[in-house]
Amino acid sequence: MDTVNAMAINSTPHKILALDLNTCTKEDLTFKSDFEFFGQRNDFVTGLIAWFDITFTPCHKPVYFSTSPRSKYTHWKQTVFYLRDSLTLKDGEKVTGWINVAPNQKNERDLDITIHVDFEGNYQSVHETLEYVLR
Repeated sequence: MDTVNAMAINSTPHKILALDLNTCTKEDLTFKSDFEFFGQRNDFVTGLIAWFDITFTPCHKPVYFSTSPRSKYTHWKQTVFYLRDSLTLKDGEKVTGWINVAPNQKNERDLDITIHVDFEGNYQSVHETLEYVLR
C-alpha cells in the first residue's frame, strides 16, 4: 500500500472488476480479468496501480468516492504492484495482460494475485508473470 502522486501516472486506466455490493458473493472475489492500457507520454512504468471507486446509491443522498491517485486522499491509499524491470513506454504504446485474484489457501484474509504483462514496445519487449500476496 502506498500513496501515489497523480503526476506519476503515465497511462490510461482500465477497470478490472465491477461489483454490486448488494448482490455480490464471496465467490465473486475470485476472478481473472484481462487488461490493456496505453501510454500517455514517454516515460517509464515501474509498477501497476490498483484502487477502487465506490458509489452508495440506495440512500437519501448518494455518496461517491474514489481511492484513485487523481482523487482526494483517503486512508485506503492505493495498491502498487511493482514490476521486476521497468517498461520504457512511449506515448500511445499498448500494454496488455491479465490479473488473477484468489484467497490465499492458508489464510483466506490474504489474497494471492498473479499478474501477467505483455509489452511489445519500440525499445523493449516484455512478457512476464509476477506473483504477489496481499496481506
